[in-house]
Amino acid sequence: MAIKLYKPTTPGRRGMTTQDMSTITTKKPLKSLTVIKKKHSGRNNQGRITTRHRGGGTRTFYRIVNFNLPAGTTATIEHIEYDPNRSARIARIKDQDNQYHYILAANGMKVGQKITSGEEVAIENGNRLPLKNIPVGSVIHAIELQPGRGAQIVRSAGASAQLMAKEGDYAQVKLPSGEVRMVHLACTASLGVVGNVQHQNIKVGKAGRSRHKGIRPTVRGVVMNAADHPHGGGDGGRHRMARAPVTPWGQKTLGFKTRRRKSTTKFIVRSRHAAKRK
Repeated sequence: MAIKLYKPTTPGRRGMTTQDMSTITTKKPLKSLTVIKKKHSGRNNQGRITTRHRGGGTRTFYRIVNFNLPAGTTATIEHIEYDPNRSARIARIKDQDNQYHYILAANGMKVGQKITSGEEVAIENGNRLPLKNIPVGSVIHAIELQPGRGAQIVRSAGASAQLMAKEGDYAQVKLPSGEVRMVHLACTASLGVVGNVQHQNIKVGKAGRSRHKGIRPTVRGVVMNAADHPHGGGDGGRHRMARAPVTPWGQKTLGFKTRRRKSTTKFIVRSRHAAKRK
């Protein structure tokens, strides 16, 4: 996929880039696999803002993506579609029972291609099978963390992981962050790299484009009043903080560990921070 450039007709267009939609084969999603996506503007069921800087944005429909394609499925790719809810492309497939599914589109997927899911399937791009049957060194994506739960990690555009080794009941998988993690051999994964690999190189170009995504402006703490933020206040001079950077509620933001699920630390063979310490 290439990046599409705009002519600099306005200051906002200068430097702006967008996705090349040449790989998209249809603009109409399947109605039976779409649901209305309600906007909550970052608020929970009590109306409190739990995620800041959210609101507005273009109306979208949610595509029901099947992250747990059943074993024994043999399907044909009918369309490669755009999904407004994720950075990756999705593929509309039709299985042997004439049922439709949406799955993540791997890089290189084409209309008419056959994909299969099961224990003993060919080692080909887009096929899905357990880690125990995938050769060491293979590039994979859409990986399960618990058998039968469906793909949970490595699902964004251009992402991929590598199967490093197998030992006992677990495989060692190198994730995009650099972390090496143990995953049970019964967990499934798809072969290949997630499509739309140039997504990370897109330049937004103007503020209005972020508003279309539902992202509201972010105001720096140092320009607020002292009553509104710990960084606020001052006489308008140099913006130099006399304390470590913190959130509006006083929690440290640099070097402060926020990991909560420490019960899964035992599965981490090599931390993603290990390379940074050297």
